[in-house]
Amino acid sequence: MQRQFKDYFFVTLKGIAMGAADVVPGVSGGTIAFISGIYEELIDSIDNLNFGVFKLCKRDGFKAAWNSINGSFLLALFTGIAISILSLAKLIKHLLLNEPILLWSFFFGLVLASILYIGKQINSWSPIIILAIILTSIVSYFITLAEPFASPDSPFYLLFCGFIAIIAMILPGVSGAFILLILGAYETAINTVNNLIEGLTSMNLNLLKDALLKFFLLGLGAIIGLKVFSKILNWMFKKHKNLTLAILTGFMIGSLNKIWPWKLITKTRINSEGLEVTLLDESILPNHYVGDNQILLAVVFIVVGFALILILESLGKKKETV
Repeated sequence: MQRQFKDYFFVTLKGIAMGAADVVPGVSGGTIAFISGIYEELIDSIDNLNFGVFKLCKRDGFKAAWNSINGSFLLALFTGIAISILSLAKLIKHLLLNEPILLWSFFFGLVLASILYIGKQINSWSPIIILAIILTSIVSYFITLAEPFASPDSPFYLLFCGFIAIIAMILPGVSGAFILLILGAYETAINTVNNLIEGLTSMNLNLLKDALLKFFLLGLGAIIGLKVFSKILNWMFKKHKNLTLAILTGFMIGSLNKIWPWKLITKTRINSEGLEVTLLDESILPNHYVGDNQILLAVVFIVVGFALILILESLGKKKETV
């Protein structure tokens, strides 16, 4: 497909929308790709990325290799994603520090609606499907209670988190930011992006070096995961769609505990910047929260988050009928 400059401009805009979705737990970049009509092209382009490209480049030249991987499309798309993530990370960090209850309420509404969105796609119910939802809900819930097996700042753990979180690029309805949240690395990822920007603008070499290392590890894990998951998940989705959807639904149900807005901190740790941050916490009722529980505003933000997913779902249905 021959594209003009304006076409790639719109691809970049779609990438910006995907990047915004990937920053927010509960909204999937894959969903945005599906709604905007580039999902299949994205998956096909990713599948074409392999070491054979280097042989093609050597034999037929850079242009032939670039065209074989749909390079212009991927460059425009990932440029948009990068712009969005870099722009929103600072806002998310500010809200995490200053308005955590309202931010987590919004996220809670997003994920709650995403559960319904994914569950409604199961078109054939059976005891196995129901059992899969129950078991994965239980497993997911206990994962939210567990202490991370490594520090979110450790190189191995960041590589692992990037590897797992990239699943959001493959399956509509699954949020990479939400997976990072479950793994306890969401705030670390947000801080990494912010520190990268701050390090570049202030020329703070120590801050820049640390941020670049973490960014590289998350990105490397994502690249590896992208190649691994693209084939496995596509196969699962085509051959065992209902079971895959059931597992995803159960995973998100059990994970609601992680984003419950009202928390009691039970254990802290010192991060790589020397700051005390939360390591473990437990969900509590709003009336047991010490301080202003902001219950009315929290409910409003839950409803707003829930409604946003319903709007995206309606857009997706319109896309399918076109």
